[in-house]
Amino acid sequence: MKITLLAENINKKLPFISHAVSSRSQLTSLLNFLIVAKEKELYISATDLEIGIVGKIPASIEEEGEVTVPARTFLELLGNIPSEKIEIYTDKETLFIETPKTKMQLQTQTTKDFPVLYEKKGEELMRLEKEWLEKELKKIVFSASQDASRPALSGVLIGEDGENNVIVATDGYRLSLKTLTGKIKKKKESSDNPIIVPARILKELLSLKEEGSVGVFVSPESNQVIFSQGDTEIVGRLIEAKFPEYGKIIPTDFSIRATFNRAEMNSAAKTCWVFARETSGIIKLAIGKNKITVSSSTPSIGHGSVEVEAKIEGEENEIAFNGRYLLELLSNLDEEDIVFEMNGPLNAGVFKIAGDNSFLHLIMPIRVQE
Repeated sequence: MKITLLAENINKKLPFISHAVSSRSQLTSLLNFLIVAKEKELYISATDLEIGIVGKIPASIEEEGEVTVPARTFLELLGNIPSEKIEIYTDKETLFIETPKTKMQLQTQTTKDFPVLYEKKGEELMRLEKEWLEKELKKIVFSASQDASRPALSGVLIGEDGENNVIVATDGYRLSLKTLTGKIKKKKESSDNPIIVPARILKELLSLKEEGSVGVFVSPESNQVIFSQGDTEIVGRLIEAKFPEYGKIIPTDFSIRATFNRAEMNSAAKTCWVFARETSGIIKLAIGKNKITVSSSTPSIGHGSVEVEAKIEGEENEIAFNGRYLLELLSNLDEEDIVFEMNGPLNAGVFKIAGDNSFLHLIMPIRVQE
């Protein structure tokens, strides 16, 4: 293998590709980058068997070939090279990295043990516009569980609800739902079955800084999903589990409705979290006349309350939530006006975006003993 490329081009890609490198695997291949030069293109891949990432990097290919190298070492070495031309070539089992002022050598390893990311890409199921993705997906994916023992809850459901597509995530205590009307361009009629995508893959997709829309490919043979944007692909295995029947827990009516400013509520919740985080993590919302009083207390530290102006419909009441859930919701929304609906302190509270019926976030309450 012999290639020439610019340092800035490879250093734009390597840090993101390294997200898929295993941090503690006993399999040496999972600690490596796979470097492949073929058909006038350079590809660098990494995988920890849960997620795989491959990036195409502009390069001049003088001689094709493939090797694997320790990912961490390769990343650190390339990251210290200034913006100049790099020549990378192999001689037997050694990889040489050279610039006009730098010469480095790395011992390579066989490529036969490096896992194949996917055999077939499959058909394009849908296409997501970059602007929509950056704005809307983050409102959903944070609600997925991080508990691997409950596979369905660690993923995000992409399916249909009547005539519309929906994206749903829940960890059993909160739920985010986005109804998609005309936002997903479906590519084939036979893709009516819902899929559950690991939340980790979607989080990586949100951090990918590529231009252009995102193609979503599903390979039924390998049960894999592939997100393709620009010169980068993120690969993972779909979750085979039954997603909860989320529709049954979403309230169909409410007795109290409050509209407030998101930034003000976020500031109030952050203030009260200083007290709440030390013990139970509970933050209370007391619905009053033209205001919501946000409060928390820790006997050994103190008590805090902040009033947030709000437009109230219904009688006075109060409800308590896990403060972290409330903060994560408010930090993942960008809109100014938020609507909160509830039916009492023991029923789920529902947060919506004013003027937008396509999104809702549900948080289960915490019973508080006075």
